[in-house]
Amino acid sequence: MRSVEEQQARVSAAAVAPRPVRVAIAEAQGLMCAEEVVAERPMPAFDQAAIDGYAVRSVDVLGADAIGDSSDERGDVSDAPITLPVLGTIEAGARTPTRLQPKLATRIQTGAPMPTLADAVLPLRWTDGGNSRVRVLRAVRPGDYVRRVGDDVQPGDVAVRAGTVVGAAQVGLLAAVGRDRVLVHPRPRLSVLAVGGELVDVNRTPGNGQVYDVDSYALAAAGRDAGAEVNRVGIVSSEPTKLREVVEGQLNRAEVVVVAGGVGGAAADAVRAALSGLGELEVSRIAMHPGSVQGFGQLGPEGVPTFLLPTNPVSALVVFEVMIRPLIRLSLGKREPMRRMVRARTLGPISSMPGRKGYLRGQLMRDEQTDEYLVQVLGGSGGTSSHLLATLAEANCLVVVPEEVEQIDSGEMVDVAFLAQRG
Repeated sequence: MRSVEEQQARVSAAAVAPRPVRVAIAEAQGLMCAEEVVAERPMPAFDQAAIDGYAVRSVDVLGADAIGDSSDERGDVSDAPITLPVLGTIEAGARTPTRLQPKLATRIQTGAPMPTLADAVLPLRWTDGGNSRVRVLRAVRPGDYVRRVGDDVQPGDVAVRAGTVVGAAQVGLLAAVGRDRVLVHPRPRLSVLAVGGELVDVNRTPGNGQVYDVDSYALAAAGRDAGAEVNRVGIVSSEPTKLREVVEGQLNRAEVVVVAGGVGGAAADAVRAALSGLGELEVSRIAMHPGSVQGFGQLGPEGVPTFLLPTNPVSALVVFEVMIRPLIRLSLGKREPMRRMVRARTLGPISSMPGRKGYLRGQLMRDEQTDEYLVQVLGGSGGTSSHLLATLAEANCLVVVPEEVEQIDSGEMVDVAFLAQRG
């Protein structure tokens, strides 16, 4: 029986990131940048007002109050305010250059270009808001409330680094430096198939001895959650020629292939026989529960990682979580492919199968007074009720029990892996 860590190492060694592609920045969110995006122009590209107010020469308002620090509360209101004539308004987007003469002010909007000779913006709240003349109640220093050329980014600066996950801020920065497309690591393509004569799709009514195809839907959703581009093939005939044809087609279009219902029993033997000509698939027992029996190999000319998973949806999802999700995250270029782990105190006793690493469904919570994590195992432990999908839907974590541990008492500390947050 192979250990979980040994199987994870075999699987991870097969990770191959898809070749980087150039996409529109609106489509890059959530993907990893595959290039150093260097700014060609400064940002901002011109001196601009950082606030609505009046563009002034700071020397013209020196007597308005005592110069203190640059906070909004600095200085005292003057006993003898200065007044300046106001010449028009400079709006955001104005393209005609203007020049500010001494002892004058110009109304200016946030983001508007500063007139020549003006070196500060006087905030509206430090004035009487006049249109033809403005009373200056507080002074400003040179550079106050002005965004200078290149304050944010200088030409030659790296705006977005390779290896950065593109989020909202990165999309905004790419737009700010004038990039409409960016090179990214694309989502690995995952194909999910289900085999089994007892399966029917959810749009049909099961007959005697038939069950809905749960696996392909659940595993496809897990693949999307992991970051893959998913093709849910659905139910596929286990007839050897047909099955091989479908799988071979998916090997040509996917970086990962998952076949649910491909391990255990005579039907699984037929599946493995049908796929044997495409490469080596090894079905083995892994020291974990649920999902100890699982298959893995690399099929087709490109050696595509291919998994055979149990029919039991809970077991299939746990194997996906432990083995396949990290592979997808590695293919995305993630440095930390595993779920975040925390230590939590158990709210009840836990039993686990001897000799197997347990991945037990649980609800993780936090004590409001002590701030420590608490966890409650759901649906029994030690492998009991491992078929109950409803308890997995209620779980927000997996309690990880070492293979040498059979019993954990209430109040002991355990390792817990966060699952995706709901809501």
